[in-house]
Amino acid sequence: MHSVIKRLFPLIVTPYMFGQGFWGNEFPELKIEYAPRTYVCYKTSTPMLVDGKLNDPAWVNSKWSESFVDIEGNLKPDPFYDTKVKMLWDDNYFYFGAEMEEPHVWATLTARDAVIFKDNDFEIFLDPDGDTHNYYELEVNAFETEWDLILLKPYHDQSKVAVDSWDIPGLITKVHVNGTINDPSDMDKGWSVEIAIPWKALEECAPNFHPQEGEQWKVNFSRVQWDVDIVEEQYVKTDSPEFNWVWSPQGLIYMHMPDLWGLVQFTEVSPEQGNVEFQESEIDPIKWALRQVYYRQRNYFFKKNHYTESLKELNLIKTPVEGVPWPPEIVLTPSGWEAALKWDQSTVVIRTDGKVWVK
Repeated sequence: MHSVIKRLFPLIVTPYMFGQGFWGNEFPELKIEYAPRTYVCYKTSTPMLVDGKLNDPAWVNSKWSESFVDIEGNLKPDPFYDTKVKMLWDDNYFYFGAEMEEPHVWATLTARDAVIFKDNDFEIFLDPDGDTHNYYELEVNAFETEWDLILLKPYHDQSKVAVDSWDIPGLITKVHVNGTINDPSDMDKGWSVEIAIPWKALEECAPNFHPQEGEQWKVNFSRVQWDVDIVEEQYVKTDSPEFNWVWSPQGLIYMHMPDLWGLVQFTEVSPEQGNVEFQESEIDPIKWALRQVYYRQRNYFFKKNHYTESLKELNLIKTPVEGVPWPPEIVLTPSGWEAALKWDQSTVVIRTDGKVWVK
């Protein structure tokens, strides 16, 4: 259910900072194979009752994603609690449904736009046009408390990129707890979340108001899970770092590399009809090949304090992605550099700040 793009050359091995990116530092090495997971999102023609329970006929007839894995992929053990998602769409909304196994459901945060991942949470990341800029993030805890924001760029490409004063207009979020919340005296089965995001809220960054047949978006999901102790009949977080479980593995503990997210393909077909095959993306391997130029230029600048037009200097004489035509044309610009590859009748371009697009 997922595609694999063979990576012929490793990225430069470098140290990196965690937190919100590694702005001003060397780029990390990707230690897992680039293999974004894929999902076909069907269009429902029946009304959806958003109540967190995922028992509408359209949900029942939709396929679950693969179970979540650790954010670092096969570098870490599989999660000890299961998480899966489904997606649907209609003329009004993009729907998401997730089920999370959890024997002790708890939450503390109730203020809109609080830093929700300080609780256990479920997170959605959407880059509709796949340019790695102007993407959406939504986090929800078991209290249905939301934190929604637009990222103008990833944190590593510029400072002050998060617009967290923005709220998704018309957002619907509902949580169902299969058990009791904040009650350590019993064992729960888990919690589910159902989310409806209006297309109107996504139109600024989406290629079309409604997805076209076969249109593909960069998408990922994350679940943050904290260890807790039960102290005086209350849940208390331990000092252990959180677990980060995701749909499509990133290879490092950092969600804000949209180039590494999975691919969601939209279809007008209903979930009852089903059986639409995911079409291997022609453009994603080209973007991934150009991304290697971006990585190498970042680290070259870190060492030399200038960029280069030389693929030899970047150690990219040979194509980094099998089957992608090479070499690109690299030009230095007043703001840094651009690299371009011909594709079909178009050109795919990537520039200094990581934005990649087709022109």
